Amino acid sequence: MPFIAKAALGFLLLFASLGPAHAQRASDAAMIAGFNSVVFSSEITGPMSDGTYLKKFMRPVRFRIEQTSRIDRRAAVRRFVTQVDAAIDGLETSFVDEGERADFIVHIVDRARYQEVGRRVYGNPFMTVPGNCIVRANYSRQGLRRSDAIIVSDEGEPLFRRCMVEEILQGLGPLNDNADAPESVFNDTSQLTEFTRYDRLILNMLYDERLTPGMREADAAPLLPAILRDARRRLARR
Repeated sequence: MPFIAKAALGFLLLFASLGPAHAQRASDAAMIAGFNSVVFSSEITGPMSDGTYLKKFMRPVRFRIEQTSRIDRRAAVRRFVTQVDAAIDGLETSFVDEGERADFIVHIVDRARYQEVGRRVYGNPFMTVPGNCIVRANYSRQGLRRSDAIIVSDEGEPLFRRCMVEEILQGLGPLNDNADAPESVFNDTSQLTEFTRYDRLILNMLYDERLTPGMREADAAPLLPAILRDARRRLARR
């Protein structure tokens, strides 16, 4: 999840040359392997779960934005969540006001408050919150119950954009990183700040109704070729 501020120029040139069409050229086997890497594991696991099963929301996701940073980023977060809603079949999102129950809270903070807010989200006043941004997901084999993304606002547009895209997407279920993903915000060696076609495929596969929370990789394996094929067709029409 942490944003890698320093990357070799070669990485930048590589990803610039790949472009959005690269995900269309990825083989089915590569896409399914990438899906399995980020969905059937978790970068940070809880004490009661190893996280090696499928996790997603099974109800409409109510977002709430908690804005405390000096730069008001609420409009950017709303635009991105709206983009995600439109791009993912099977996912429905809405926004609620302060004080209303939310399934996904986006905390927009200045760096000076990152540790404070992170400790509150994790319920641990003594921890050191890792990374430049983070998402905490509360889940069980019945699905995701609550996600909290903590996004730093005051350290430049690239970091804000990268953190917003990665942490919101990960908070919807793909909770692991994948260093082999060619064009993905789930790859911490990338500098991507957009919702790429590769990641749209991953999320559309995850929110296909044929996949349910608690599934293990072996349970999903027979279904994934057809699910991937259908996700490619849907994206090709957009």
